[in-house]
Amino acid sequence: MPQHPDDPRLSATRRHFFRDCGVGVGKIALASLLASETTGARAGDGAGGSIPAADRDPMAPRPPHFAPKATRVIFLFMAGAPSQLDLFDRKPELTKYDGRPVPAEVVKDQRYAFIRPDASLMSSRFRFGRHGQSGAELSEMLPHLAKVVDDIAIVKSMQTDQFNHAPAQIFLNTGSPLPGRPSMGAWVCYGLGSESADLPGFVVMSSGSGISGGAANWSSGFLPTSYQGVPFRTQGDPILDAASPPGVDQRLQRDSLDLIGALNREHLGALGDPEIATRIRSYEMAFRMQTSAPDLIDLSGESDETLALYGVKPGRPSFARNCLLARRLVERGVRFVNLYHEGWDHHSDVAGGLKNQCGQTDRAAAALVMDLKRRGLLEETLVVWGGEFGRTPMVESNAALGRSMGRDHHPQAFTMWLAGGGIKPGITLGRTDDLGFHVVENPVHVHDLQATILDLMGLHHTRLTYRFQGRLYRLTDVHGTIVRQLIA
Repeated sequence: MPQHPDDPRLSATRRHFFRDCGVGVGKIALASLLASETTGARAGDGAGGSIPAADRDPMAPRPPHFAPKATRVIFLFMAGAPSQLDLFDRKPELTKYDGRPVPAEVVKDQRYAFIRPDASLMSSRFRFGRHGQSGAELSEMLPHLAKVVDDIAIVKSMQTDQFNHAPAQIFLNTGSPLPGRPSMGAWVCYGLGSESADLPGFVVMSSGSGISGGAANWSSGFLPTSYQGVPFRTQGDPILDAASPPGVDQRLQRDSLDLIGALNREHLGALGDPEIATRIRSYEMAFRMQTSAPDLIDLSGESDETLALYGVKPGRPSFARNCLLARRLVERGVRFVNLYHEGWDHHSDVAGGLKNQCGQTDRAAAALVMDLKRRGLLEETLVVWGGEFGRTPMVESNAALGRSMGRDHHPQAFTMWLAGGGIKPGITLGRTDDLGFHVVENPVHVHDLQATILDLMGLHHTRLTYRFQGRLYRLTDVHGTIVRQLIA
């Protein structure tokens, strides 16, 4: 006999049966299945407990695997890939052979996005000089970084597996070139939680013209969504849709949240879905951020000297403003801050492009190091600067595309720098060949950098894992070596 569409048996599921049968079998089984994802415990740590999922805070501070050297991270991501050859890695041989084809034995079977492998070599158009007691070489485009060069470690031997922007950005941020994996900030918050009760543990801000890899760069992937990066705007409302609409006062909002919370808790008890617990906590965090977030971006309490140090112009969003906000975020206990600045993809006029981008970023990046140091924050704050890959020693010129005097993508060798948080200051690690094409000393793969960052945070990269689709995943999946030469 056909069933009526309103027959309650049509909407009954096995989960409803076990819930309503009174013996509790379904709830026991479901709790067991979901335990690893709702406790907020790191795989292999034996953590957990009997705290109800809705009341258990996944961002509560947790102990590291071992004593950390850093407790927070600010990652200055230069999206588009700065030219290491024009900023950090001076190559006299490029000047000597400027305009000549690159030797075939150097290029071999390499592939490039926009140029032929036999394109002519191009030297840097900038002067280099040695700075500080360390004598590190920097381009004239980085005069402010030169002032703090003894506080940073420069790595000239970075390598990546990817040669296009989006996959390379996602690879550096998540350990995989494919979207869907947890980002570094998500992994760190999963492992350590956050020390901020009124702000997210992982905050993202951007400047420039957009990020090729998009939100996949700060995704929580298959981790609970509590750990994903929260984008902040640097003018207007810091977070969209967090402010109360007209006519809704704090009392009414509190009553509404309590009612919604009660309904969500009932739903959580019925289904056991950890994302419902995340939703409950998100409502509460949004309520607290209505006060904390506007206070964060209010720079009226900062001195004129500090604003000038960063190069902040009142009322104007910029990389400089984001750097100052990053300092304010870590002061308030935020665990991981990603600042993305896009605009370094110089397939044409690399010299002009670098003048523009360094003009927007050099002062502020150096000021962040100075400001953290003078406030006693640099020792426990790890600052990382760099892009997704490097640029070729060969010139890119393409009349059809309107390009000339540029550089193509180069995954074989690029430069990054780090400061604070247990980093050995005043050193330069790694070396490339005479043309800046291949790494010939102390290669540092992207996974090695990720392993080192986690190690500085007191997390062992092979132990910080999460079971998904039948196996354990990690940020450095499946290799990576800690770069001990970088650690003080």
